Amino acid sequence: MNTPANLPFRYRFPFLYRFLKTVLRALCRLLFRVEVRNHNREISQDRLLIIANHQSFLDGLLLGLFLPLDPVFVINTSIAQQPMFRLLLLLVDHVTVDTTSPMAMKRVIGLIGQGRPVAIFPEGRITITGSLMKIYEGPAFVAAKTGAAVLPVCLQGPSHSFFSRMATWYPRQFLPKIHINLHPVQHISMPEARRAKERRRLAAQKMLRIMQEMLFASRKPQTLFDALCAAGRLHGKRKLILEDISRKPYTYGDILKMALILGRALERHTSPGESVGLLLPNTAASLGAFFGLSARGRIPAMLNYTSGSAGLQSACTAAEIHTIISSRAFVEQAKLSKKIEALGRLRIIYLEDLRKEISLGDKLWYLLYARHCPGSFSLNHDPEQAAVVLFTSGSEGAAKGVVLSHRAIMANIAQILAVIDFTARDKVFNALPMFHSFGLTAGTLLPILTGAGLFLYPTPLHYRIIPELVYDRSCTILFGTSTFLAHYARFAHPYDFHTLRYVVAGAEKLAQPVKELWLEKFGLRIFEGYGATETAPVLAVNTPMAFRSGSVGNVLPGIETAIETIPGIESGGVLHVAGANVMSGYLREERPGVLEPPESSMGRGWYNTGDVVEQDEEGFLYVVGRVKRFAKIAGEMIGLEAIEKVIALAAPQYSHAITTRQDASKGESLILFTTDPTLDRDFLLRTFKAAGLQELAMPRRIVNAESLPLLGTGKTDYPALHKLAEEL
Repeated sequence: MNTPANLPFRYRFPFLYRFLKTVLRALCRLLFRVEVRNHNREISQDRLLIIANHQSFLDGLLLGLFLPLDPVFVINTSIAQQPMFRLLLLLVDHVTVDTTSPMAMKRVIGLIGQGRPVAIFPEGRITITGSLMKIYEGPAFVAAKTGAAVLPVCLQGPSHSFFSRMATWYPRQFLPKIHINLHPVQHISMPEARRAKERRRLAAQKMLRIMQEMLFASRKPQTLFDALCAAGRLHGKRKLILEDISRKPYTYGDILKMALILGRALERHTSPGESVGLLLPNTAASLGAFFGLSARGRIPAMLNYTSGSAGLQSACTAAEIHTIISSRAFVEQAKLSKKIEALGRLRIIYLEDLRKEISLGDKLWYLLYARHCPGSFSLNHDPEQAAVVLFTSGSEGAAKGVVLSHRAIMANIAQILAVIDFTARDKVFNALPMFHSFGLTAGTLLPILTGAGLFLYPTPLHYRIIPELVYDRSCTILFGTSTFLAHYARFAHPYDFHTLRYVVAGAEKLAQPVKELWLEKFGLRIFEGYGATETAPVLAVNTPMAFRSGSVGNVLPGIETAIETIPGIESGGVLHVAGANVMSGYLREERPGVLEPPESSMGRGWYNTGDVVEQDEEGFLYVVGRVKRFAKIAGEMIGLEAIEKVIALAAPQYSHAITTRQDASKGESLILFTTDPTLDRDFLLRTFKAAGLQELAMPRRIVNAESLPLLGTGKTDYPALHKLAEEL
């Protein structure tokens, strides 16, 4: 029981306490322009646990001053013993805990049981990455044990102050603006598990998820160009952010300059709201043209230059593209002349000619006006407007135009940042083309808009050169597909990837031999992700804090999921998703310019991925295969990807693909295409028997080939294989 001598300051001197609190609150509002969002949210609960992300030494003070109640703060013992904080803690109710003690949370449970609101930082320490650190089990177990309501509070801005623990590479501001976001109250039920240790772990996972959802929900809606301007202000226009094949470094100021000048030049040839085709490789100029079009209200349509003439014409028809931006040097080097000629009456604008059109007036306009206030150049500040048109890979038929809004792309970036820490000291190597959704959002826009360095390489097919460049430029993050990562590992020196801390695979199923090779040769774990062009693209990804081998990770925060059972498929079902990152709609060749909003059996706004997935009790997704990649043979559903996986494990050094053809007796028959010249039916029979596959899964015919047809993204071209199978 507290005596008058040891009562907290606010009880002994209530009038002085209220005066000091009012003064400090006014001072913080003046210095840091503190803005409390959703401050009127109903938070009156009998049992309340307030959790917040920990960004700086200011955090406790900010919560104490601006929360609409006076909680008891849980303070780490080591912090409470520091002289400066000992004085500050005299002003508030607090309890000290030792995170290393298994009984540390016992007093906290008692306080909540008494009806006292408690505030705690579940990370237990101030972040040194700018993102979430690990979540301690104690706070989560307290919430589950007491049944307390959990109030998530997101702090934004303190990490940029000089009161943070961020290193010198992180942008700091003398007096950054601070936002305090209050989110809806949630509850953590006690997980079902046999052991207390497991229950604590599962509870911590639930609290981590709550905090990730909190970070995502606190994002600021922006257009892409507005986000670029904001990144330039935060990190400084002189920060080196980009390199390309020319090895010339570019700053934020350089990118903005290109965007402003090219945007001003391109608006003379285009009109607002028009879809403008970009037929360009991964270069700084391509990025400048992209942002320039976006700033002036044009919609960049990223054309796949690896597709045939018919594919390009189909894309231009679907998106009603009348003008294409390209480069003479690129057309010559990539041998695209015939494809350009086949586009007929479409207007082709070359960057080389565009540079000649830049007048003295344009240069003076930039020097005297635009460089000082680039944000005023933007015609569009509505995040709901279309930002880009991408085209599906065409792995299962004709490619469709996918319209992604600014909201969708920025939401997906925020979703990724909520689960993985990307910092200003990182450098991303991206060889995936920008016409690929993975290459555009994750590989290009994510690093540019978050302050991480970026090296753009024009093609992922240079298997010998890319490992050397990753080594030479000291890159820390590498994106790729399973196919490309396999080739990089084959040609790379064991030391080439020593600076990498994240290797992320997507776009296709990550092969087990590739995972094993990277782990054995480089000591690196590949983080497999999953997504679709229609979802901007990432839906799920493994992370250091949530990793499960064989899965594609947990679904990102802010995404709703539903799994629809399919007759004939015993395990799993078709995945449907909804969320801020879902596309605005499709554009089809048969209905040019007509936007088809997403809709599935789950309702309007839902997207049917067409993927058969399973989800375990902890939320990890396992992709079983595509619905279209199931064959019905003699009335039974056979998964083609499962067959390919078994064959790939038996002969990993070769490529294999299964397709179908019509069969009069069984409906469909399986055709195996392989680059293994020694593979025969006897080998397959032994392999299938060892794997427990049924006899119906046995391919009717084995076709040897020097190579399998691939799309520009590295995926197997199944429509081409199916056509070959029907011709046999």
